[in-house]
Parts: sequence; structure tokens; C-alpha cells
Amino acid sequence: MKDSELRIRSKSLALKIISICDTVDTRKGRSVLVNQIIRSATSIGANLNEANYASSKADFINKFHIALKECAETEYWIEMLLGSNCISEVVAKELLQECGVIRKFLVKSINTAKQNSN
Repeated sequence: MKDSELRIRSKSLALKIISICDTVDTRKGRSVLVNQIIRSATSIGANLNEANYASSKADFINKFHIALKECAETEYWIEMLLGSNCISEVVAKELLQECGVIRKFLVKSINTAKQNSN
């Protein structure tokens, strides 16, 4: 899974969000939003990486479930950044689309892993 499209996309999303967050004015109390979205976005890839070293098939699937939850949380924080005028609608739409693609990959991977464990 080292060079999988899912890993590449999750890493790219996290780096893009980190870059965008560098431009957000955190003096207006928005540092919480920035910290939260960076944590959730980077956690997607971190959990995929942990899945490589899962102790069992159930642990592997669980890591993917956590990555899926972090993806959903990232979508929430994107909406919060948009709502507080920290990012434009164009940027938010691009990020949300990428989260949607990652979410679909994660769901498919979870379903495949579950089928293969039966």
C-alpha cells in the first residue's frame, strides 16, 4: 500500500491543508479551527500508515474506520473555515471534493477488507 492512490491523496490533502492554514489569520481566535483541521487531515494518512502494521485483520479494518472518521471531521472543519471566512468557496469546494474521493476509497477498502476476512 506504500504508493497507493489513497495514501498519495491523503498525504496531498494534508499538505494542502497545512499550506492553506499558513495563510489564515489566527489572531482572530481562529487558531482552534486551524489546529483542529490540521490534526484531523494529517490523521487520515497517519491511520493508513498504522494499518500497515496492524496486529490483526480487525485492527487493520479499525484503522481504516478511524481514517474514515477523521476524513468526515476534516470536512466539518473545512465548513467551519468557510463559514468563518478563513477560506474561499472555491478552496472549500476543492478540499471537500478531495475529501469525498478519499472517503469513497476508504469505504471501498473497508468493504473489501471485510469481505476478504470472511
